Amino acid sequence: MNGFRHFDAHTVIHSAETKPNAESSRRSLLGEILDWMLAPLFLLWPMSIAITYVVAQNLANVPYDLGLANALQVLGQQVEVHDDVVSLPMSAPARLALRIRENDGVFWKAMGPSGDLLGGDGELPTPERTPSDQPNITYYENHALRDFEIRIAYTWMDLSARGSGPVLLVAAESVDRRTQLANDIIKGVIIPQFIVLPIAVVLVWFGLSRGVAPINALQRRLRARRPDDLSPIDERLAPSEIGPLITAMNDLLSRLEATLLAQKRFVADAAHQLKTPLAGLRTQAELAMRGEPQTDTQESLEQIIAGTTRATRLVNQLLLMANAENPNTMEMSPLDLTHLAQDHIHKWIHTALQKNIDLGFEGADQPLYIQGQNLLLGEALNNLIDNAIRYTPAYGQITVSLHDYSDRVVLAVEDSGPGIPPEERGRVFDRFYRVLGSGVDGSGLGLAIVREIAQRHHASVVIMDTHRKRSDPDATGARIELQFSSMLQRTHQPFASEG
Repeated sequence: MNGFRHFDAHTVIHSAETKPNAESSRRSLLGEILDWMLAPLFLLWPMSIAITYVVAQNLANVPYDLGLANALQVLGQQVEVHDDVVSLPMSAPARLALRIRENDGVFWKAMGPSGDLLGGDGELPTPERTPSDQPNITYYENHALRDFEIRIAYTWMDLSARGSGPVLLVAAESVDRRTQLANDIIKGVIIPQFIVLPIAVVLVWFGLSRGVAPINALQRRLRARRPDDLSPIDERLAPSEIGPLITAMNDLLSRLEATLLAQKRFVADAAHQLKTPLAGLRTQAELAMRGEPQTDTQESLEQIIAGTTRATRLVNQLLLMANAENPNTMEMSPLDLTHLAQDHIHKWIHTALQKNIDLGFEGADQPLYIQGQNLLLGEALNNLIDNAIRYTPAYGQITVSLHDYSDRVVLAVEDSGPGIPPEERGRVFDRFYRVLGSGVDGSGLGLAIVREIAQRHHASVVIMDTHRKRSDPDATGARIELQFSSMLQRTHQPFASEG
């Protein structure tokens, strides 16, 4: 037969576990930790700026207040009392010191016991003395002078020992330099934070990412597991903090495995128990047929034989399904797909001839080896051929083909029947599901078994339409492929050994 080249409307049924189409809407653990760490950090940052501003103001006042206190000391050293008369004769060093302070923006004045100006700038504010003011103690206040803010330092100099009343000494300067110093301090603290904070965020994110990396690795390993892999999770591969979670998951997997094994044993035991009475019932019906019964009785016996045949096939398929679902029965060995295909085609030639169907093989004659299970793959091919014969009308064609491509090995069964509607292709692999209106007897387990066996061999099942020239132009036909991944070990030469 000629090779098939034109296909359309294909549907691929992957053997791997179906992955969700969208990510879960739940927050990740990393996101939650970052939120709880970074949100308070960004909320506390403005508070840090405010506190830094207050501290900077206090730090800026200290040196300038000390300078004002020194100016008061210089003035105090120049006060003299002669014959109860207070004077302020300024020495040259004192004038020089105050002149330097004046160049820095410091102004001063001295008021005698009677409130007369002894010297200095008379426009400076004069603090009122309160009962709480102590002599020789320096006090500080903020005032406004000529529309700008100044800070003054003043003290009441006690001259009672020299026979005079207290003298008010005042030194003042603008707050501009203090504000500038405070701003410089704030900039020196805040600007590095603009650099350090993003770096800290990146380092926190990086550290947390490394911290949850084992959890992500565990998630990837779980996702990569096959659906039938219920083996315990190794607790040593996960952080100790999630050890209890791993233990709980292992307990759940153990209970689930026990439940599945009990279900499979029940199916296998029930199928085995049904085989013997069904075989006996069919034998008795066939013996009764040999006795030339009446017409009505003969029809009943024929229906009994047909019913027991269908029931026996169903039981055998249930046994095969249980065997395919049991991972302990999967012992891979070198398997020649070419020999397997040709051998099973010979078994079905007589059945195909009875329906006037042309059953043939297409592919290379040389051996094509893969790692597989001979019994299961043979049953998968049997189900595909049986399904094709059931749906292919008389004088139709069925072709079993085998091809080795660079990335996969394809074992296909193609027929000239009515085909499988695209809307049904996602369901024909469900157990006991049959396309309505086909008029063909069957249990609905054949393709489900094929998919199960394909999954065991890390293969996928593909359904296609075929448009080959045939007498019925409305027929589309069906092509079902078993695609074995290139990851499988295969060769055109026999395997030397399994070592």
